[in-house]
Amino acid sequence: MTLLSEVRAAHGVSKGSAGARTIADIVSNRGFKLSRYRATKLMKELGLVSCQLPVHSYKKATKEHIEIPNKLDRQFAVTEPNQVWCGDVTYVWVGSRWAYLAVVIDLFARKPIGWAMSFAPDSTLTGKALTMAFESRGKPKGVLFHSDQGCHYTSRYFRQLLWRYQIKQSLSRRGNCWDNSPMERFFRSLKSEWVPATGFRNFIEGKASIINYITGYYSQIRPHQYNGGLTPNESEHRFWLAHKTVASFT
Repeated sequence: MTLLSEVRAAHGVSKGSAGARTIADIVSNRGFKLSRYRATKLMKELGLVSCQLPVHSYKKATKEHIEIPNKLDRQFAVTEPNQVWCGDVTYVWVGSRWAYLAVVIDLFARKPIGWAMSFAPDSTLTGKALTMAFESRGKPKGVLFHSDQGCHYTSRYFRQLLWRYQIKQSLSRRGNCWDNSPMERFFRSLKSEWVPATGFRNFIEGKASIINYITGYYSQIRPHQYNGGLTPNESEHRFWLAHKTVASFT
């Protein structure tokens, strides 16, 4: 049966992480109409289950940075690309030690646009991710960059980099993960959907696998509820297509 094959393939490409909703969206985006309810039934028939972890809660806080306020203020819904970028750093186990991953996402379609990985969670790491984002997006002006208050985002080096790129800065309130929840959700998806429970065998393997997740599965295949079931790439593609269409009539 075609649908069974498509469900099995969607589950496989997600490394076993996709649930019924995601599988229904992936299969439907491939041209085979499938509801979440039927996806659930087919998954049971195939003996497939999602390996994702349950959602966890965060502590709340209200203390802002003395010099840099929370300009974003949880206004995560933006109207076009390159209005607001968010950044954060997480850690993954590689071989016998921790490695650190910095990622920048564009809030419009929750698309990762810059990343860097190293053994040091410093400003060099976050600066590389920011530079990749800035250059890959055509060096846009007037972007707002939001992150937590980690020293790798408040250092002189990183703030000078923002000034050079003419990017405005916004910082979460201390200890409040909800102020940067899109990044928290991205890292939670990465770890529950892709990173092995025991970590990666070495740094090279980990970096290659994470890049494959970012540029392949997450951006091109995985549907996102925020995008109405579209992938980040498709959501941005449709925006620019509509933008060009409107421009041609003006």
